[in-house]
Amino acid sequence: MVLSHSSLVRIAAISLVVTGGLLALKLTLGLISNSIAVISDAVDSGTDLTAGAAALLSVRISANPADEEHPYGHGKVESISAAVAATIIAIGGGFVVFQALRRLLGETPDINVGVGLAAMLVAAGANIVMSFFMTREARRSGSLALRAESKHLETNVVQACAIIAGLLLVAATGEAVLDPIVALGLAAYMGWTAIGLVRTATSEMMDMALPAEELQAIHDVLVAHEHELRGFHRLRTRRSGATRHVDMHVLVDAGKPFAEAHEIGDHIEHEIQQRLPGSIVVVHVEPDDGQEGDSLDDLVAEGRQHEAP
Repeated sequence: MVLSHSSLVRIAAISLVVTGGLLALKLTLGLISNSIAVISDAVDSGTDLTAGAAALLSVRISANPADEEHPYGHGKVESISAAVAATIIAIGGGFVVFQALRRLLGETPDINVGVGLAAMLVAAGANIVMSFFMTREARRSGSLALRAESKHLETNVVQACAIIAGLLLVAATGEAVLDPIVALGLAAYMGWTAIGLVRTATSEMMDMALPAEELQAIHDVLVAHEHELRGFHRLRTRRSGATRHVDMHVLVDAGKPFAEAHEIGDHIEHEIQQRLPGSIVVVHVEPDDGQEGDSLDDLVAEGRQHEAP
């Protein structure tokens, strides 16, 4: 199922509202509790709020149809959004490291564990719900911007659980120094998430081929038509936002009537679009001139080796 762009915009807007509410809650209760871990999580919510705004803007822009200046549409803006999100997360992580080290090297104030726990339990519950929802919609739509947002939310769930565990340890041991140590762990996780988003965004901006399972879907369609084809070549695939682009040349019997040959091409295009919803497929039909075509099995194997994590 492919979601409409209006649905993608609505999903991104809901995430933005929830993140804004959690930011206000965690910042207020973090300051009251004196927990640097809770305040650091509020800072992370601030980065998420900015990244969410970028995701919402990118989804709106990517909804614009192709035009003369952008014949392949505007989907690449989602890659830029993911890169921006990664940068913001990295900056937030740096701020958390600074504040945690300042607490470790200086005086650690008393922490109101109950207030901090209240903030993080609400945040954890909200993020679990939103993470499930956003991950499902990102998978259904194929949107890179929503995928980046779902990663943020998954990160937030892990962070909230780590902070809750840290606050419970502070309550159990009376050692307030554990609070900034948890914050440093949170910062490390933010940095790892930022690196993953950069790698994903870079892969798409560099027009990396579709992953192996999607190449296999194309292979299956061609196999289903092997009795009508002599071969194929010049297969090219890439992703632009939520849209996949596939184009190839297929070879048919040189004696086959023109209309029949192009009908074969139309069928292949339609079947690939069914297997890869939201894709734009262009199949060029050529008479077989005796040259050997490419092997899609090799391309599937190559895609598996070079697929971005």
